[in-house]
Amino acid sequence: MILYFVGISCVGKTTIGKLVAQKLGFSFFDLDLEIQYYYGSPIERIQDECLTMNDYRKKGSVVLDMLFSKHNDCVIAGTPSGLKFSYLKVYRKHKKKDLISICLKDSHVNVLNRLEFYDKDSNPIIEIMDDYKRAGYLNKIREDCEYFKNSYMKADLLINIKNLSLEEISDLIIDKISFKTKS
Repeated sequence: MILYFVGISCVGKTTIGKLVAQKLGFSFFDLDLEIQYYYGSPIERIQDECLTMNDYRKKGSVVLDMLFSKHNDCVIAGTPSGLKFSYLKVYRKHKKKDLISICLKDSHVNVLNRLEFYDKDSNPIIEIMDDYKRAGYLNKIREDCEYFKNSYMKADLLINIKNLSLEEISDLIIDKISFKTKS
């Protein structure tokens, strides 16, 4: 079985995906990191080499296709556009496998509080957040949710993680996939 997590940036795909993988005894892959390993360059540098974000997504979908093809019993933390564009095409190609897409959803404020920032070389940087910046980022999170909303509706499971602990979230996901595979 492959569990494929999607959702907006900083919703918790990696953190929750790792915990679910650990509990199930599955391998874990972060698609962003796998893209960096495959192309030997940081994400933003790869994006800079592409003419459009769609060109970047096509490059990323090559790596997703490879992960879906080579691995079973794994969890993959995807990108915000994980069920859109070329990623959706790859997902549909492999859907006949035991593949479950899981969209994580949380409040905009919770996502804002988890924002992480990186430089062009994928090194973490500290961003000082004043009220003006917080409002701007909150607006961007709302825009991202609206932009990706229809693609997230394609997920096999939609999990609202608002006000749940990591333990509760991982247990909820495992319960839901167990039920889904039995029906």
